[in-house]
Amino acid sequence: MKRIVLPLFVFFLCFCACSQFQVTDTLPRSTPEKEGVSSKRIINFIEAVEQSGQELHSFMFLRHGKVIAEGWWNPYQSDLKHTLYSTSKTFTSTAVGFAVSEGSISVDNKVISFFPDLLPDTVSDYLAALRVKDLLCMAAGQNPEPFGLLSGQNWVKTFLSVPIVDEPGTKFLYNSVATYMLSAILQKVTGERLIDYLTPRLFDPLSIKGADWEVDSDGINTGGWGLRVKTEDMAKLGQLYLQKGRWNHSQILSETWIKEATTAQIMQKPDASNEEKAKSDWVQGYGYQIWRCRNNAFRADGAFGQCIIVMPDQDAVVAITANVNNMQKEIDLVWDYLLPAIHSGPLPADSEATSTLQQKLASLALPPAKGIVSATEKQFPTKTTFGMDDGKTDLSVHFQNDICYLSTTMDTVEYQFEFGRETWKTGETTKPHAYIVPSATNFVGLSPFKVSGSYCWNDEKTLSLILRYIESPHYDMFVMHFDGEQLNAVFSNSINPNRKTEMMGKKN
Repeated sequence: MKRIVLPLFVFFLCFCACSQFQVTDTLPRSTPEKEGVSSKRIINFIEAVEQSGQELHSFMFLRHGKVIAEGWWNPYQSDLKHTLYSTSKTFTSTAVGFAVSEGSISVDNKVISFFPDLLPDTVSDYLAALRVKDLLCMAAGQNPEPFGLLSGQNWVKTFLSVPIVDEPGTKFLYNSVATYMLSAILQKVTGERLIDYLTPRLFDPLSIKGADWEVDSDGINTGGWGLRVKTEDMAKLGQLYLQKGRWNHSQILSETWIKEATTAQIMQKPDASNEEKAKSDWVQGYGYQIWRCRNNAFRADGAFGQCIIVMPDQDAVVAITANVNNMQKEIDLVWDYLLPAIHSGPLPADSEATSTLQQKLASLALPPAKGIVSATEKQFPTKTTFGMDDGKTDLSVHFQNDICYLSTTMDTVEYQFEFGRETWKTGETTKPHAYIVPSATNFVGLSPFKVSGSYCWNDEKTLSLILRYIESPHYDMFVMHFDGEQLNAVFSNSINPNRKTEMMGKKN
């Protein structure tokens, strides 16, 4: 019996020890007060967001490595990816960190050494001097950045052909194509796309699943933009940097690299006044594709408010996805409401505030379309098609069970959408959404886009529709005015809401 009991007892102890460090796909959860954060102040943050007019899609707040508050504004959901725009850059620099640690490249390597067959006929001294580090620090010396030159041609060759006007490493100028070059260098050295290189080194250890990344026409991940991951995945990257490269008791990324990457390697505006520095998170210094912030913090950020804010002094991380035009105002909300909510030790339990916070987080939503009940809707019980005056577009519409079915046919390609009456109706489409980088975008390899639509009637004859691409910051807007056999349709999107396309149509 002893021979049986002893091994079982040892197995039980080992099981308990292992379960204590069980690896899961999600971050641990806790309550704010247990981790020294005021639930009331988090409520104040949410209310301030709503009052500010800032359109957040999600946020996640971590303290001591645990999620203490998280929310998604319906129709955005926790299981959906979100286009990161330039937050992608920090993932790219992380990949460079792995490659440096493995000895594949050095930050002092010359960029031209990787592409001897793509160099211009004359290599300038500045181009010859350009280093990997200069790409990382946004100090490539090109002015302006060559973003507008990108097309279906070889992007590496295009970058190398653009004159460098400032000595590399001396002046900060934001350059997304420089980040693309980091991706191209990694693929040249490792033989793997950036996303594939990161999978066993970053995505698998952090249980980041389902990520996808745009590629150029040569199959190279865009690097400076185009990555899509979930909000919690963003928070995980922030937590990895906060933990100086450690994850689940293993050092997966060099602590030396973390320190170097998050240190100000160059100043965006060396002559910034103290007054400007006190107000702006854009002049605090720049590391390796990472922005320094006020309050001794640092961040990854992307257009329209995608950001990961890491606060080492407070042992906290905030991840946000959004559609905002004033990112400083968005960051100010974190400093004004979440930073003061953090205390050095645990706080007394506040069950009432905790309950209110959970209810608030569960009820977050962006308003669907709102309007009146119109008798015009009854005129479209079956599919009705209008030929538009551009000669190549058809619009078809019909209503059934409080759903508006809209299809557009453009150059023989048909896209179909569903909109809920004053509520959100979720589906998917292959129609590309509006994008801030249309000249340098390739959706090849990405799955159909998740969308959510809502409709209402502004008046008896005017139909309004909102189509949100809920894996991106953006949405389309349609206003359709019916007048007998005629249709007047106006289209716009959230990037340029004042730039409208108007078309006239006639019932077929």
